[in-house]
Amino acid sequence: MASLKEVKSRITSVISTQQITKAMKMVAAAKLRRSQDKILQMRPFAKKFASLLQNVSASGNEGPSWYNVVREEKKILIVAVSSDRGLCGSFNSTVIKSVVRLTQEKYRTQFNQGQVTILPIGKKAFEFFGKRSYKLNEKYSTLMTNLSFERVSEAAEYLMNAFKKGEFDKIEIVYNEFKNVATQILRTEQFLPVISKETHKVVDTDYIYQPDREEIITGLIPRSLKVQLFKAVLDSNAAENGARMTAMDKATENAGEMLKELKLTYNRTRQAAITKEILEIVAGAEALKSA
Repeated sequence: MASLKEVKSRITSVISTQQITKAMKMVAAAKLRRSQDKILQMRPFAKKFASLLQNVSASGNEGPSWYNVVREEKKILIVAVSSDRGLCGSFNSTVIKSVVRLTQEKYRTQFNQGQVTILPIGKKAFEFFGKRSYKLNEKYSTLMTNLSFERVSEAAEYLMNAFKKGEFDKIEIVYNEFKNVATQILRTEQFLPVISKETHKVVDTDYIYQPDREEIITGLIPRSLKVQLFKAVLDSNAAENGARMTAMDKATENAGEMLKELKLTYNRTRQAAITKEILEIVAGAEALKSA
């Protein structure tokens, strides 16, 4: 049985840890409120933007353009969106496992040929893939540090230019979508080439184009892709804060349960020590009587 000093030291340590996890939960809750507001405001805009683009694209017969050219899938780029910090449960591991699964199953042939590149957004994905035999592009690994539409737009432009030049034949994004505080949905979305959604109901609208239809579509596509990437990063940011808040809340509860057990152990150990001392005193007194 542990000594009173050891148990007391453990109680002090757990109390200190509980205070830290409780503070981290409060910080995550404050960040979650802001990030949740941003993604909830962003989703209707992104959805309407995509709907408008689908309607405009379907309202005429345009020829193939750089954004929808389907090439043989030889060179693949996977954008893995993670967080910069840990202590958020399985948030990062689900993204990392999904990317690994893509390289080992869907793109196994390309991976064995060294034609699969990982572009991590977030330090956790960068650290994981950087320490292993993966072809890595670390250009935007610190994007989550100072998250803004301007920085995400720069990353989207880089991806678009790389696809135009033929550096990659296909680009996919893996990220966690925010559903609620306790739930994140893992998403794998094709970024380029742009695929038309067959299930999308095209609204029969007579558009008036100024200056002209093709020029408008040419301007809309890059902006739409920037919005798509920004939405994915915002979703991931909100999901991260929700996951961290949940993880820290659970850790605080577990610390409370551990404190109860440790205090019970402390009281039992203390009682046992007192009983032992009483028995020693009684035994000493009896020995003096018989002497």
